[in-house]
Amino acid sequence: YTKRASHLKLGNAPSMNTRPHLLDQDIIFVGGGNTMHMLRVWHEHGVDIALRDACDAGVVLAGISAGSICWFEWGLTDSIPGQMTPIKCLGFIPGGNCIHYDGEAERRPGFQREIAGGWPAGVATDDGVALHYRDDRLFRVVSSHPDARAYTVASRTGIAYEREVVPEEAGLGALVPPNQ
Repeated sequence: YTKRASHLKLGNAPSMNTRPHLLDQDIIFVGGGNTMHMLRVWHEHGVDIALRDACDAGVVLAGISAGSICWFEWGLTDSIPGQMTPIKCLGFIPGGNCIHYDGEAERRPGFQREIAGGWPAGVATDDGVALHYRDDRLFRVVSSHPDARAYTVASRTGIAYEREVVPEEAGLGALVPPNQ
C-alpha cells in the first residue's frame, strides 16, 4: 500500500489543485477550529464542492469538533466568542450536530434551544463519541470513554427533547465491521 498521509493547506490560496487531491484520498479527516471561518474559506476556494465530489465518489469523510459539525446541514458553534450560534454547514448529513455536549456547559441548552426554535432535529455527542453514518443514516455510535453518550434531539410543539444513545462498544475499533 503506497498512499501516504497528506495535508491540504489553505491560506491566501490553496496549496494544490484541491479537487484531484481530495478525490485521490481514501479518507479525509478534518480537525477542530473555527467552523465559520473554515466553511467560508472552503467556499471561497471551492473546497466545499470538491468535498461533495469526494463524498459522492466514496471517499470516507471524518472529523472532530468543527470537523464533525461541518458535514451536517447545520451545527452549533462557538465561532463567535462568548456565544453559541447555529450555522448552516455543508449539508452532506441531514439535521444538526452539536459536539462537546458534556464538555461545555452552554452546548446542551444551546442546541436544545435552537431545535425548539425551529432548527432541524439533530445528534449531539459527548467528548470521545464517534458517529458512523452510512447513506445519510446513523449506522453506529462508538466511544473511547465508557460513560460518554450520543443524543438525538428533536422538538415537539416548540419543546426540545433528547434521547440518549448508548454506544455499542467502547473503543474506535468498533467502526470496523466484523470479517472485513
